[in-house]
Amino acid sequence: MSEEKAKSGGWRQNKWVRAAIPALLLHCSIGTVYCWSLVSEGISKEIGFSKGAVEWAFSFAIFFLGMSAAFLGNFVEKDIHKSSLIATICFSAGMALTGLFVYLGGPGMPLHESPLALIGLYFSYGFIMGIGLGTGYLSPVKTLMLWFKDRKGLATGLAVAGFGAAKAIASPIMESLQKSIGIYTTFWILAGVYFVMMFVGHLLLAKPEGWHEPQGKGEKPSIIATLKTKPIGNYIGIWLMFYINITCGLALISQEKMIVKCVGLAASAGAISTVAAIFNAGGRLGFSAWADTMKDRNTIYKLIFILSIAFTVIVMVTQGIKTGEGNTLLIILVIALIMVVNAGYGGGFSNVPTLLSDHYGMGSISAIHGITLSAWAFAGLTGNQVATLIVNNTGEFIQHGDIKVNPVGYQNVLYFTLALYVVALLLCLFLVRPTDKALAAKEAKKKAAKA
Repeated sequence: MSEEKAKSGGWRQNKWVRAAIPALLLHCSIGTVYCWSLVSEGISKEIGFSKGAVEWAFSFAIFFLGMSAAFLGNFVEKDIHKSSLIATICFSAGMALTGLFVYLGGPGMPLHESPLALIGLYFSYGFIMGIGLGTGYLSPVKTLMLWFKDRKGLATGLAVAGFGAAKAIASPIMESLQKSIGIYTTFWILAGVYFVMMFVGHLLLAKPEGWHEPQGKGEKPSIIATLKTKPIGNYIGIWLMFYINITCGLALISQEKMIVKCVGLAASAGAISTVAAIFNAGGRLGFSAWADTMKDRNTIYKLIFILSIAFTVIVMVTQGIKTGEGNTLLIILVIALIMVVNAGYGGGFSNVPTLLSDHYGMGSISAIHGITLSAWAFAGLTGNQVATLIVNNTGEFIQHGDIKVNPVGYQNVLYFTLALYVVALLLCLFLVRPTDKALAAKEAKKKAAKA
């Protein structure tokens, strides 16, 4: 393509058409994995297994998301077209197979109450969809940063916000479909819809025409060599604070619905969940766009952890979850904590790729980002599971209307998240070093002061 045609704004060189829109199509599709809580209870009743057993399908999905991103990062780096196609096929196939196993496990069907139905659920929703999630999450990120070089945070935040907003968009649709056509048919219809959306995204997604991807040994250093350009403690700090942020977020978000009911807002639980999803998406976009204006993106993580610590301490001191029902101020504080944690949870995701690119460059960013997403995999197995363990083994369940709640148990989850948030803040302050850009700016400021 001639330089004149490229400058004329042809769609093949339009950053919105080639990066932003396909990223949103991919992330708004795969982000519906967070709608699991809307269907898990129905699936449990349909196939005849406990809700606790069924819940592992979601944990496996997040685990294989992180693991597939970690192991396939190099593959995504080399060919975003193949990786986005694999994401499209695996995610939609996993969703369709989930519907199939729910159908076969239904009352009167051959796999009802059979372990094969549960294993099939783990395989389809956990493993197959998990691979689609990992490759689909990674595929557009580097492309966005290449097209939006001056506003990398805004670009990645926009896409990752689509992942967070997917829950708010898809939740009412899934609830309506479940009531009208049943769970397994809902999965089949959505599998078709998301295949079309993701396939269009796959066709549109492309790196800038002028970008030369390093390929040879002399051009492209290994991931280990790239990470060694900074003290290894620097990367360990980034990985750990990312893991902690996700673990704390999942711990609270997994209990969010019951906490809301516990403080007397059962009738508004759905609306509050939607607003929380909006805060999650807003945090992804807002924190990352804000980071574009900072000399060191790590400052954003310091802000996220300080805000999370402050609101957690306030709710702990006031015993808001335990005594909040009927007290408007305490209810506001509890809801504020939920919104702050959701926003920080989302912001932590959107800032990771840009923080890594600032430290280690763009050459192997997809592979390094993929390895870092392994933190998400392990957090998916620990965050909600530890929170459930705390709730089930501390305090006591009491009747609250037509449900049982454990106010003390939910309150005790905050002790767990507070301790981890403090550790994460210390990592930010003392282990993750300033970027070269931040150090250069600091040095320039010193020279200007002396002059």
